[in-house]
Amino acid sequence: MKIEKLTRQVFAPFGDVIEVAGLPLSINQGFADRFDDLCKVDVGETGATKVSLFEVWPRPMPIKIDLMERHPLGSQAFYPLQDEEWLVLVCTDPLKANSYRCFRASGQQGVNYARNIWHFPLLVFAPSRFVVVDRKGEGVNLEEVMLAKPLSIAV
Repeated sequence: MKIEKLTRQVFAPFGDVIEVAGLPLSINQGFADRFDDLCKVDVGETGATKVSLFEVWPRPMPIKIDLMERHPLGSQAFYPLQDEEWLVLVCTDPLKANSYRCFRASGQQGVNYARNIWHFPLLVFAPSRFVVVDRKGEGVNLEEVMLAKPLSIAV
């Protein structure tokens, strides 16, 4: 599977790339900069926003892709807390190998998966932490598909 550079344009069909762009708003008497509206948080009509911290460990190489997941009731955003590259794997149909796209994100880029976008759990090269913003509330907001024939990513 080819690994692509993560950009806002190529990732747009799957959600938002979260990265600092444009001019910041100077706040706190000039001792801080704020960058607003970095992604669209979608919690649906009955949900609320949840902010979590994920600790993530590297998977063995080559990376075995044996499941895909999606969240039908809201978006899910991930932003790294260290400047380490990581991988983003999405697809339009988990049963069609040619619908998969893999992106290399910098440690200064996050992603916000739009509602119903199939993706693989976090893929890191070193132990990492991520701030995660997603939906909490009533309803089942996780759908998983186990792949009968796993794919793999060799980096």
